[in-house]
Amino acid sequence: MKINNIKINSYGKLNNKNFDLEKINIIFGKNESGKSTLLNFILNIFFNISKNKKGKNISDFEKYLPWNENEFSGKITYQLDNNKKYKVFRDFNKKNPQIIDENENDISNNFNIDKKTGNLFFQDQVKIDKSTMLSTVVASQNETRIDNTTQNLLIQKIANIAESGEEDVSYKNAINKLDKLLLSEVGTTKSQNRPINIAMDNLNNYEKELNNIKRYEENKYEIEKNNKKLNEEIFNEEKNKEIYEKIEKILNNNKIKEEQINVKKKILSENKIRVVNLKEKINDELNYKLNKKLNDNNNLKNKKNIKKILFFLILIIIVIINIFNFIFIKNKLINVLLFSLLPIWIIGIILNNKNIKYKENINKDKNISNNININLNNNVENIKIQIETLENTNLELNKEIEELEESIKKENVEEKNKFIENYGEDIENLFDKNTLLKAMEKNKNNLNSLALELHKLKLDSENIESKLEKITDLEEKIYFEKENIDKLENKSKIFEMTRELIENAYLEMKNNITPKFNKNLSENIEKISNGKYKKIILNDDIFVELENGSNIPIDLLSTGTIEQIYLALRLSVIDEISSEKLPIMLDETFAYYDNERLEETLKFLSQIDNQILIFSCTYREKEILNKLNIEYNLINL
Repeated sequence: MKINNIKINSYGKLNNKNFDLEKINIIFGKNESGKSTLLNFILNIFFNISKNKKGKNISDFEKYLPWNENEFSGKITYQLDNNKKYKVFRDFNKKNPQIIDENENDISNNFNIDKKTGNLFFQDQVKIDKSTMLSTVVASQNETRIDNTTQNLLIQKIANIAESGEEDVSYKNAINKLDKLLLSEVGTTKSQNRPINIAMDNLNNYEKELNNIKRYEENKYEIEKNNKKLNEEIFNEEKNKEIYEKIEKILNNNKIKEEQINVKKKILSENKIRVVNLKEKINDELNYKLNKKLNDNNNLKNKKNIKKILFFLILIIIVIINIFNFIFIKNKLINVLLFSLLPIWIIGIILNNKNIKYKENINKDKNISNNININLNNNVENIKIQIETLENTNLELNKEIEELEESIKKENVEEKNKFIENYGEDIENLFDKNTLLKAMEKNKNNLNSLALELHKLKLDSENIESKLEKITDLEEKIYFEKENIDKLENKSKIFEMTRELIENAYLEMKNNITPKFNKNLSENIEKISNGKYKKIILNDDIFVELENGSNIPIDLLSTGTIEQIYLALRLSVIDEISSEKLPIMLDETFAYYDNERLEETLKFLSQIDNQILIFSCTYREKEILNKLNIEYNLINL
């Protein structure tokens, strides 16, 4: 491949620049004149400019965006090794360029498109990407210059290119990183607290918990079985309760009649008591009459006795008075009068008065006695009438009671027969009130007991359900962990496959490519070192064969020699991985080369097929090329 022309409209500090290029080109300019800007323009017109800072303070887009120009574009004309020519115009404000072939056809749509970087035309044509190009044919300022303290880094880069084809990719480091990634992102059976170990532990814990909970499923079935049994028993008890209530209703329907019977029996009982009491009252009345008569006779006798006693008392009093008058008064006349007239008169009056009162009392007593007898006779007759009425009433009550009892008995027999017909002969016992009450009490207790058991089963069921609800969650977690383990195992397989691919690629490179690569590298280093070093051996270590045939490790060489080997190695790599002889762009690469080494290197570069672009701030390259009579194109910036 060869770049024929570069046209810059505006890019960074470069404006309205137009350069024609030859095989060897020296782009001369003082520091800060735009050499690195031109190199960056070439790369970004082929691979697009990045707006990503990538750890830098500003992105390339921001860095090279012109301050005072609206135009931010340019064009490159180039031809591939098959001599087909192309023009690519890029407006850096846009993602995709315009690609024109030698027949002036727009072929921009003939190439792959990447969503991030845009059109991949150059990668499709030369078969390498930007990072590979930067690590091979593009050597920026001081890229090959190292001091003793960083010499090992350069050696490592050489080994990396030999192992993997990339200076920043080490086969050993890649394997180590893969192993570390496998350990950190997946883990192994021997590791701890790694994703797969955690997932396996979680899975085991979830499965144990699930197995423990699934035991409750057996209890659940037992509870459901007992629940069904209890519900059947409750149903039977409820059915019995319904029967008892029907019987109770039947018995309660007779309650009015029973109450009527009880009322009538009570009245009957009370009537009987009243009859007994009335009969006793008649006896009391007759006894009273008899006693009254006896009392009256006694009273009459008593009154006569009182009259006699009174007569004698009066007589004694008169005698005493006469004696008193005779002794103390001593008047004969008075004594005679007192003794004879006054007592007689007094006695006569007393006797007369007493006799009248006595007759009156006698009459009065007779009247009272007669009235009492009449009343007693009337009372006795009334009581007899009451007794007769009560006894008649009792007869009627007995008859009514018998009729009511017969009616109840008849109704009970009819209802009882219906129940016996429907529920069996055992039901007959329940028509006894006491038996029914006992049965109902037992039924109530059974229902309460069954309800309590059912409630306990419900609580047990709810407790189990709360645990069983975890089953779905645990099954989801188990499913997730199994999925996670599968992903991790697949990831582990991918790591293992990647490791195997890297190992196979390394072995293939080592067995097939490395010998050819070693030969190519050895030829390059022989030319660059003017035959001082004829053979480079890249195996697990890097050795250089000296003129005497001995092999020494590369780290024993001088820094300048290592730099030459590094340049030769980059050129050898690009020959192996690209289908094109790409332009070699060296930005201040030889700043620390001595003149002898620079002359050897420029002589070698002039002999290879690649186009050479040397960016320099000195005329050393120009002077040596003139000395060697090598044609070149000088571009002043």
